[in-house]
Amino acid sequence: MITIADTLKRLYFVIFLIFLTAVKADSYDVNTSSGVSIGYLDNGVIYWDDIPYAKPPVGDLRWKAPRKLQSDSIIESKDNNFCMQRTSSLGGSAQFSDKDISGTEDCLYLDIISPSKKSNELLPVMFWIHGGGNTSGLKDLYDFTKLVKKHNVIIIRINYRLGPFGWFTHPAIQDLQEGLDKTSNFGTLDIIAALEWVKENISLFGGDSENITIFGESAGGHNVLSLLVSNQAKGLFNKAISMSGYTETILPQDAYKPKNKSNTSSYSSWEVVNKIIKDQSYKKEQNTFSNQEIRSILYSLDEEELYKIYSERESYEEIPLLTADGLVIPSIGLRKALGEKQYVNNVPTILGSNRDEVKIWLAFSEYLVDVDYSISGSLFNLPKVIIKDEDAYEAFSYYRSAAWKIRGVDEPLKFLASVGNKNLYSYRFDWDDQRKFIIGDFKQLFGAAHALEIPLLLGDTKLVGGPPVSNFMYPRGVSRFYTSRNMMKFWTNFAKHGIPGKSSNKVEWTPYKTDKDNESLFMILDNRKNLKMSSGNATLKTLSEELYLDDRLNELEKCVIALQMYTYVGNDLYDENIKNYPGRCDRKSSEKFIMDNASIIEYD
Repeated sequence: MITIADTLKRLYFVIFLIFLTAVKADSYDVNTSSGVSIGYLDNGVIYWDDIPYAKPPVGDLRWKAPRKLQSDSIIESKDNNFCMQRTSSLGGSAQFSDKDISGTEDCLYLDIISPSKKSNELLPVMFWIHGGGNTSGLKDLYDFTKLVKKHNVIIIRINYRLGPFGWFTHPAIQDLQEGLDKTSNFGTLDIIAALEWVKENISLFGGDSENITIFGESAGGHNVLSLLVSNQAKGLFNKAISMSGYTETILPQDAYKPKNKSNTSSYSSWEVVNKIIKDQSYKKEQNTFSNQEIRSILYSLDEEELYKIYSERESYEEIPLLTADGLVIPSIGLRKALGEKQYVNNVPTILGSNRDEVKIWLAFSEYLVDVDYSISGSLFNLPKVIIKDEDAYEAFSYYRSAAWKIRGVDEPLKFLASVGNKNLYSYRFDWDDQRKFIIGDFKQLFGAAHALEIPLLLGDTKLVGGPPVSNFMYPRGVSRFYTSRNMMKFWTNFAKHGIPGKSSNKVEWTPYKTDKDNESLFMILDNRKNLKMSSGNATLKTLSEELYLDDRLNELEKCVIALQMYTYVGNDLYDENIKNYPGRCDRKSSEKFIMDNASIIEYD
């Protein structure tokens, strides 16, 4: 006989089973090769944060290729998770730290962001590589929530070693190591290791391991281009998007002990080790130490001590980064390798740049702008910004930004096309519908500047610091909405199908090609009125001739711009290009001008 008590027990048991099933159904925990990642639902998407994709590159693993991590432990999220860097407000770690140097060597982590709505099919994967000159930046700055929700893709965002931890060349390191550990490109190998992890694990999160699109901006775009020629990256991605990328590489000898003075020579590893030896009061010269002794000295320094040496440089000084080591990057260098079939990973590719790339830096140059801290110029705790010579400001921007497109977009596209890639697309970002306000004309100051397309792609303007600046830079309205909507649409269409497709008003983005006049096609990304296909055939030669005739600049300013056009955003091509400039320039005078006018404005 079944009693009421028995019935209640059975009912409770059924309810308990239903509860367990519901809990299990709502669980987003995933058992990956590097541990159990605890997912959570937030704002309509699922996050898995701070998944380690390799062993921490600390201790003996400093300056070695990333090591595969196998674990079944529960993965815990980390606060302030980013690699060692000089703290910066321009795409760096300033919102996370008030120290001059911030971050940690233990930083090889990635995040996964997925739609909450379940799909019967594996979703396209978009793998984001942050910018920051390969010396700063972090994954956590970029909020892809809207892109994921609206377009049903999975986003991966990663950290990778930066600066001297990511790229370092010295016999005390490479000569005492074997295999891939002999590389100088540790940061590049980190990105590749993250791709390997994604390839192995992403199906567990509902992602398609056979449909991975790498994309990145600035140094991230540069790294995308480097993966296009790296043998270790073959087969790890299916499409590529380089946003404002560039092709600079350095020879190992120049990264270690260059013969000639350059913008990186003051921070070659030979000079850095000399500084360390002097600071630590050794009583002998570097060349009297054995490689093993120097190695011990380098490994004895803590992460902040080492990075501090690199952080105290002038704005015109750089550090040696991506190296043509013949192991990870072909010995002929990135630029030339893009035109050699034996090296190129042939996948559908988009390359583009911004019409006013360099205004993001010109707006901080004391030579070109001034600030008014009077009452009228101090609204919102921001000074009024005044351009000293509007014509010169526009000229500096035009030539250097056009040279960026030639060197970072047009040349690589021609090289890729020459080795048989027929799935190429090009763009120029022109959107500049910012506001003019009492503290400055934001349209004139910034226009379509470097990195200002990212908030429109994300659909999130917090990247520029939020109000009031975001209100001036990205005013609400049809223009912002249209451009953002279509950038999202183009990028995710490309990730899904290998073609950007059409805008919301049926403007088709057609493939890159050149005609009989050597004009190449590119999409202008802008508001509804101006979004269209266009074409051009500018070269450094035609740009040099145009510069010579420009009456907005004095003769020295023209020579300075010529130097910047030929030496920035790629390897130094000054000698082969200055002959195309009709005027007479002295390189040393131009370099002195840059050093004398390197002061920048700190906006407090």
